Amino acid sequence: MFQPSYPRSDAVPGILPTPLRVSAAPEWTGRGVCIAFIDSGFYPHPDFSRRVRVHVNASLPTLIESRQFRVAHPASWHGTMAAAIAAGSGRRSAGRYAGVAREATLALVAVLNRRGGLREPDILRGLRWVRDHGHRFGVRVVNLSVGGDRPSADPEHPIHAIVRELDARGIVVVAAAGNGGRHWLTPPASAPEAITVGGVDDHNQADPARWSLFQHDWGGGKPDVLAPAAWIASPLLPGTPQARAARRLADLLALAAHDDVHAADVLRSSRRDLKLARTDLSDETRAAVRERLAAGKVIDSQYQYVDGTSVAAAIVSGVVAQMLQANPALTPRAVRDILKATARRLPGVAEKRQGAGVIDAGAAVGEALRLKRKGGR
Repeated sequence: MFQPSYPRSDAVPGILPTPLRVSAAPEWTGRGVCIAFIDSGFYPHPDFSRRVRVHVNASLPTLIESRQFRVAHPASWHGTMAAAIAAGSGRRSAGRYAGVAREATLALVAVLNRRGGLREPDILRGLRWVRDHGHRFGVRVVNLSVGGDRPSADPEHPIHAIVRELDARGIVVVAAAGNGGRHWLTPPASAPEAITVGGVDDHNQADPARWSLFQHDWGGGKPDVLAPAAWIASPLLPGTPQARAARRLADLLALAAHDDVHAADVLRSSRRDLKLARTDLSDETRAAVRERLAAGKVIDSQYQYVDGTSVAAAIVSGVVAQMLQANPALTPRAVRDILKATARRLPGVAEKRQGAGVIDAGAAVGEALRLKRKGGR
């Protein structure tokens, strides 16, 4: 029998839903809040396509606003992942893998340049679009699951300056800290006004005692907070080789335990997609399929699990949308302060490595509501 490639807990089998990971209350969905995502590219995935207010191609000096971005290509994956994790409905999982802000609207800003790269000038173009046009779509949050070229502490760095400007205009900027290997942050994560998000590996367990820091060690007073950065469900990009392989693997998972004949048929018809040397149900083939499941991080035919601080930042953006739904009068400074005040510290981890600790969405929304009742911001 083929075994799932993800860890299991006795209490909750399979990959845990994202809202559960951050103690988010289901009644808060981000309704009425628009999140702008600045990323490499996007695809209108069914988990959020009906709530896209605008798609912007910011890869050229002359920006083009368009709803036409229907072709999936490799550059579409990262932005699609971030948008779905923050604000997906989980439609293709019957709601199980919905994002934290499943009713928020989206402004998608693609910034991959013509050379196929993503550099600081590209990120800056996207941020300028939000500054100049975001108000037309009610943008209150900007998600940056992307990073700049080199570390900078210069307050007049162009990205630092525009993050400061957006903050002053009431727009919350959320930035991924980046993944291991570096010891200094790059813009936009290094911007003082950004909510810089590091990661925690909860090992797919709803048990804080088991959590550990995800891969990084920063300086300069960052990150501000942590969020789950591993074992997070995300839609596969339709029409890609990865999606085709996942569908075949899901068929095998369903058949192999009960119907070797049909499983063998699937193997024969899927040999190219699965890159298998053999098409029989030998132990060698079964082992190869399990290896492909693990390598592809496959959950089922529609979803895979992903990791990185890109994921963590998207989760925080969803939580911020919940907070703004609960209390639209919150300033970016108030949002940042509430997230930090309600976070849970990892025991035995230095403050400079974890900031205020792991976000608690339920507590953050509760504090936003308390301030609203008091008339505070």
